[in-house]
Amino acid sequence: MSQPWAASAPQPPSAPVPPGPLPRLRDPMWQRGHTVLVVLLFITAAIGVVGVCFFAITSGDAAGSGLSLLYAVLPLPAMLGCFFWLDRYEPEPWHYKLAAVVWGGVVSVAIALVAQILISETFDLSDEALATFIAPVTEEPAKCLFLVLTFLRMRRVIDGLVDGLVLAGLVGLGFAFVENVVYYAGAYVGIDETGVDGPAATTVTFVLRGIMSPFAHPMFTAAFGIAVGLSVHQRSKALRGLIWGVGLFGSMLLHGIWNGGVSYLGGTGFLLAYGFTGLLLAGTIVLAVLARRDQGRYLVRALTDIARRGWLVADEIPYIASLAYRRKAVKHAKLHGGKTSAKATKRYQRDAITMAFLYAGVMDRQPKPQAPQRVDAFLAEMRVLRPYVVLPPPLRFSYAGASAYGGPPGGARPYAGGTPYGASPQAPSAYPPNTPYGARPRYPAPPAGPSSPDIPPHAPRQQPPPGPRSPEPRG
Repeated sequence: MSQPWAASAPQPPSAPVPPGPLPRLRDPMWQRGHTVLVVLLFITAAIGVVGVCFFAITSGDAAGSGLSLLYAVLPLPAMLGCFFWLDRYEPEPWHYKLAAVVWGGVVSVAIALVAQILISETFDLSDEALATFIAPVTEEPAKCLFLVLTFLRMRRVIDGLVDGLVLAGLVGLGFAFVENVVYYAGAYVGIDETGVDGPAATTVTFVLRGIMSPFAHPMFTAAFGIAVGLSVHQRSKALRGLIWGVGLFGSMLLHGIWNGGVSYLGGTGFLLAYGFTGLLLAGTIVLAVLARRDQGRYLVRALTDIARRGWLVADEIPYIASLAYRRKAVKHAKLHGGKTSAKATKRYQRDAITMAFLYAGVMDRQPKPQAPQRVDAFLAEMRVLRPYVVLPPPLRFSYAGASAYGGPPGGARPYAGGTPYGASPQAPSAYPPNTPYGARPRYPAPPAGPSSPDIPPHAPRQQPPPGPRSPEPRG
């Protein structure tokens, strides 16, 4: 995405960072019961490690167990890197991404395994029928249940299509990891009907599953992830349920086509299914890249309008919205303000990004739960963090046209005459000592009650630290 920013000559900061560590701040994203869920997450992960080791041991000896685990782990770094790259504009909390992987590798495996055992003992079905019809209808709902629970408890985490793709892909990745261990161990002892066993059979299975089709399970679940991402902006529960149903059916259908091609048509079926799913994967990748690009533009547009309202200094936008400038800002903060400043800068960027997406949802008439109060809370936390933030000199950048949201609060509809950037704000003579300062115009559906110029009405009781507050000068 091209950015309308150009670098100016570097200048050193003029004011030191306040002494001492960062003040303790209450995370505006924190929900009741969060600690219990984190503890359960690590307990479940430990159970998963034991289960993976058990499946690896079924290979019969230490060499087979080690080879099965090695082949299962090899694709993980590259695949995790893909999903983390996709999630860079508005990174989700690490514990939610870890929870997605753990759910896929432990909970969904357990649910699907129990369901398949009960069905196979109740009905006399062939292996082909179990793989083609039973596996998809037991495994995909078990994986997709994580996104449903995440949406119901923490709707604020899933903002759109990118978030749905990321969480669904990580769930599928966790499931595929455990399933691969089982398949590699089975190939080592020769139960996969290839006619060979030992390291050669495991290597052949690794080529088929770990190299040729590592994104199979993530892609199956991604169909439901896309549906959940699209449903975020739907107010009708019935329409949202319909979208979810279509997404779940798509996940099961893709899984069934993949398994059925191999089960009933052999090598030819594998090639046909591989070509079909390969085209779908290519389409999913294009969709993900386009959605990620639009997410970056959406962030710039929201931050620009926030700066016009005086809630944020416009010169800070590149160091929040641009991935490259984010890294430069953190490096600059560490060089001139130390580790404390670098930590504060990262958190300041994160708060501004989350606040901008919440604000944009309000302006688009699609607010998340308690969005105005949470915007106020993030702004209050940014005000406390700002004295510790040491940003590089301002960049020269330009705007185009009027506000993306159609003028002042209460004016035209959002995005009227939509242009990517809003009108240029009045350039302040110097950085405000604590950003954001000054009275803030109200946005639609404002909270009731009076508001002071510096502290938003719903902000937690947080105060800036004592000491110098003057940040760096303008360039």
